[in-house]
Amino acid sequence: MDFLTALNISSSALSAQRLRLDVISSNLANINTTNTPEGGPYRRREVVFSSQPVTDNFGEVLNSEMEKNLRKVEVVDVIIDRRPPKMIYDPQHPDANASGYVGMPDINVMEEMVNILSATRSYEANVAVINATKSMAAKALEIGR
Repeated sequence: MDFLTALNISSSALSAQRLRLDVISSNLANINTTNTPEGGPYRRREVVFSSQPVTDNFGEVLNSEMEKNLRKVEVVDVIIDRRPPKMIYDPQHPDANASGYVGMPDINVMEEMVNILSATRSYEANVAVINATKSMAAKALEIGR
């Protein structure tokens, strides 16, 4: 595997984890949102990842025939959680129904915090890979002198 392929794989993971962090942040920011433009309470979102071949064009396909198992990560979709909202009794709330219940998003703060930690660690690991790749490339250039 060449240095650019390693950088391509890690950079795709950085982009995917950044989007994951954005979605988690949106979930936490909307934990008390009871009315959205779509109607009803905010629905938790989750990112779906998929592995994709590293090669993008015909030349790269020919050059990487030996590296068929290399994959980069790609965000395939951001799905909306279909769990029903939590119904909380609050007759004073402006979005309460006739019975006095308000539909609140079914978002677990602890679950979202664990997801943030996981995404952050993944992001940090890929930054370390990029730094190690750059260091190896610099050492290879020094050897060539």
